[in-house]
Amino acid sequence: MKPANLKQKLKSLLEILLVSTRLGFTSFGGPTAHLGYFHAEYIRRRKWMDEKSYADLVALSQFLPGPASSQVGIGIGVMRAGVLGGIVSFLGFTLPSVIALILFAGLLVTTDIGNAGWIHGLKLVAVAVVAHAILGMAKNLTPDITRKTMALFALIGTLLWPSAWTQVGVILIAALVGFLVFKQHKEEESAKTSFPITKRVSAICLLLFVGLLVLLPILRELTGSVWIAMIDSFYRSGSLVFGGGHVVLPLLEQEFVPTGWISKESFLAGYGATQAVPGPLFTFAAYLGTVMKGWTGGLIATFSVFLPAFLLILGALPFWDQLRNNLKVKGAIMGVNAAVIGILISAFYTPIWSSSVLQATDFALAAVLFSMLTYWKLPPWMAVVAGAVGGMLL
Repeated sequence: MKPANLKQKLKSLLEILLVSTRLGFTSFGGPTAHLGYFHAEYIRRRKWMDEKSYADLVALSQFLPGPASSQVGIGIGVMRAGVLGGIVSFLGFTLPSVIALILFAGLLVTTDIGNAGWIHGLKLVAVAVVAHAILGMAKNLTPDITRKTMALFALIGTLLWPSAWTQVGVILIAALVGFLVFKQHKEEESAKTSFPITKRVSAICLLLFVGLLVLLPILRELTGSVWIAMIDSFYRSGSLVFGGGHVVLPLLEQEFVPTGWISKESFLAGYGATQAVPGPLFTFAAYLGTVMKGWTGGLIATFSVFLPAFLLILGALPFWDQLRNNLKVKGAIMGVNAAVIGILISAFYTPIWSSSVLQATDFALAAVLFSMLTYWKLPPWMAVVAGAVGGMLL
């Protein structure tokens, strides 16, 4: 690599690290809120991707198992600076909460932090961030009455039958309807993204994903190793989750509480701690691993639970990029994007709105935070600070 190219590559990686780390410290509120933070920082402010490419990446991540917001972050990093960009983006966004939860594992097992005022304020930040993101995305992804109607049905379906499989079903139905309705739709430009990975490497990632899912349980039985058993449990949990971080919690509870690896009280205390820190909910694995096997266990658990997401997004993106520019597939993607808006609104109502806006003062603070983002154009971290302070005062 030429010195000039190397310098530019290092500059891009440093920029990704700084931006993703700041998001890792300030992105409260769960996966839907994280997509709002990403949209504000990566798309609106820095314009690293166009709106359609971001919407397509969100739709793909919603369809794949694993932590959707983390996969979106990895995908943006990869498109910006290759595989190293994806790794750096993931580390910056994830490590702040991993470190916090490893520390919390020893300090907050018996502490009730769920009712702290500043935590409630951060929940209201999530309300403002998600509302702001939904308005911006809906303007671009549901411009006509047909797509608005599709978003409405996706909203109703996911509200009335709240499950991960409902989300997958809604996306599949929306893809079919979009294919039938918009197959003659023509756009002025095709979305183009830089993805410096060959399809061969992507195929290897997909094979590795499936191979580990099959081989780890076999190795667990053959070796009887506690470490292999722990890696298998976390890897399988990360591989089989549709619908975001909240869905992984019951899977992890089934893996570790009945077997006596961790007490139910410690599990619930860790869940409270996870709600208090920014970043992806999958970092709950760092807490569990630390309780079971110290800080080394925390790091291994984190690596194991996120590895499937990394393999899947690297494996799927090159093929996805080709498909989304195929005229026969574009209509299906338009339908999926409309459904994603409905799914985001559904997630906005529950759990974000229903668990945060409990009285008039909550609504007032959320309105102020929303105005900070939408009308005063202030950066999201200022809303995070204002929300935490406002929560303590209220």
